[in-house]
Amino acid sequence: MNPKSKKKPALLSRFTSFFGGGTDRPVIDGHQDTAKIANLNPGARPSRSDNHSPSHSGPDLLLSSGSSTPQCYRSQPPIRPLGSEPENDIVDSLQSGALLVPSNRDLLQPPQPSPTFGAHGGTLSFLPGARGFQMRDLHVNVGSASDKSIDGWELLLNNTATNALHDSDARYDPPKCDEDTRVEVTGEIMDWIQDREEPQRLLCMTGAAGSGKSTLQQTTAEKCSKGGILGSAFFFSASDPTRNTVKQVIPTIAYQMGRTNDILRWCIKATVENDPLIFSKSLRAQMSTLIVQPSQRCEGMGMDLSTLPYAILIDGLDECTDEDRQAELLAAVEQCLLINSLPFCVFIASRPEWVIRTALEPGGHLPKVAYHIQLSDHYDASADMRLYLQRRFEVIGLRIRDSEWFSEGDIETFVRAASGQFIYVATVYKYISEPRASPVERLKIILTWTPREGQVAKPFEVLDRLYSNILLGAKKAYEAIDTHHGRDFLLLLRVFHISVAGGIQLYENSEGHRTVAWPTADILSAQLFLEARAEESLISDLRSLMTLETDDRGNLRLHLYHKSFSDFLEAPSRAKDLFVPEALAYTHLAKCFMLRIIECPLDSDSVLLPAKWEELPLPELYRDHLMGSIEELAGVLSKACAALIDDEVVSFTQNGGWEKIVKLMPLLCLPGTWFFGWFKEWIGALCDFTAGLQVSLFTLRRGSI
Repeated sequence: MNPKSKKKPALLSRFTSFFGGGTDRPVIDGHQDTAKIANLNPGARPSRSDNHSPSHSGPDLLLSSGSSTPQCYRSQPPIRPLGSEPENDIVDSLQSGALLVPSNRDLLQPPQPSPTFGAHGGTLSFLPGARGFQMRDLHVNVGSASDKSIDGWELLLNNTATNALHDSDARYDPPKCDEDTRVEVTGEIMDWIQDREEPQRLLCMTGAAGSGKSTLQQTTAEKCSKGGILGSAFFFSASDPTRNTVKQVIPTIAYQMGRTNDILRWCIKATVENDPLIFSKSLRAQMSTLIVQPSQRCEGMGMDLSTLPYAILIDGLDECTDEDRQAELLAAVEQCLLINSLPFCVFIASRPEWVIRTALEPGGHLPKVAYHIQLSDHYDASADMRLYLQRRFEVIGLRIRDSEWFSEGDIETFVRAASGQFIYVATVYKYISEPRASPVERLKIILTWTPREGQVAKPFEVLDRLYSNILLGAKKAYEAIDTHHGRDFLLLLRVFHISVAGGIQLYENSEGHRTVAWPTADILSAQLFLEARAEESLISDLRSLMTLETDDRGNLRLHLYHKSFSDFLEAPSRAKDLFVPEALAYTHLAKCFMLRIIECPLDSDSVLLPAKWEELPLPELYRDHLMGSIEELAGVLSKACAALIDDEVVSFTQNGGWEKIVKLMPLLCLPGTWFFGWFKEWIGALCDFTAGLQVSLFTLRRGSI
């Protein structure tokens, strides 16, 4: 018999068989496939005619909540007659599709018993005795709103930071290495990534601010993408609220990994639908749910995980605003992504700030699992910077039709000033290459530029913003510690800066010779009445700009990576509110020296002094600090701000400070000693300060009249 001539069940019978059978029956939903509708009558299959072609596209692979089986969701097909009778008018002429509807003959059959609806009883009758009706846009939904399916992939996209992608529009024209530059370091990075047998599957690259970390990460991302091994990349940025926290890091990584493989994408989507609140959980839970479990599920389905793109890149960890979350991310990477069953390798770049520095140091949790590249210490980028400027200046020469507009000496000047930091030469080029300005004039400006108030030209504005942001963050972190209460971070930093930038200037003799103090970092901390190792906590959040190094004698000294940072600290027009005048730094030093002398336990009336300084009944370290305070006091007083130290000088005088100096002077000013040779200049500096103090007091008195 022709299947089309078989007698089809009445509409009421079909609805009754659908709703009356209990909760295990299918539910008519506006998004279900015609194949699912056909389940109402197992013997019937939907038919299509040439006049009613399907209007929907192919099915999307979805996974409903709580299910592990993918389902096909389409729009509800329109109604069409079941029979072939030409007199049947049940179909709306505007509709097309394949939903089967009974003929008029079927509707004349006796009605079936009313079905029971739902689990709570109650009955529902459908169209009893109906004749010649029309139906359009039929939607029958059974169940609560909570049954609505969740699209896991769409939910993942809503928690993704698109600005953090290596090819994001928000990062248009990101910096990357020129051809034939940074060859050594990029080679080391790519060799590590491509070595699938490398036991250390975490690479941490640290370097000073402006040393080119992001440029190297971008170059690596593009190389990996071209080679088909880039799993994901995330670029932090402190100035972008969508990518300055860890909140969207793992969803963004999962999104990129899902795009590389359809099965992995389906598994990630399924895990999100199974736990839609995963984005509010810990980073470790997110990484386990969104990356580890889907990967392991793929492996269980027979996939070879080694075929997946495996390089995961994270740039600018230090630009994440919360240090605790930085540490949490590092721990999650170690605990989840580096397990042996997964193929991934992770490349993280950061300034050497506290979180990653302590994690990589002995006693941290990463030394054994991480391969560490210290960019600022191990690579000299001077040759690359010359090539960078040479190429760009030659292009400018072609544009202005003057190949001799610059000299090799100009390039050498910029390379020396860069102190090995690529950001300096990049800033120079950006300023000179302004298309609406003359490169020749701008070259002259930057070569002869001296910062001053009211200056229109600001060639180092980009650098200044960088230094300002780093300083502000360090100041906030340092002064927030309870034991640092009352300390002025910027003032202390300026004192340390003076001690290394040019030394503490003391005296100058008639022949033009000067004496300069270069105290070690630990001695300067003691002279400032700071605790032991205070210099380490002072620069803890400035490690991208400076570091502590051990000299040939084993002494700890401060070292600045950038000469341009020193220039910034010394220029009020550049440092603005962060500027500390040199006179204030010398004033603070003088106050500390006077306090040290006053607190000396040697009473000038009762203590019989020995013949030599080394025999004073004081601890050796204290004797050294006391000697330095006396020898340098006159020099720092001569450079101090008299108006801000007059009260301390009065207190010093009233507490017998000068008397103690006079009594100890014979032990210091012995023939052959340093102090003996500079005693005349010491007295001269003291006289200069006294004269300045008298002028200051006279000015104050006149102002009060």
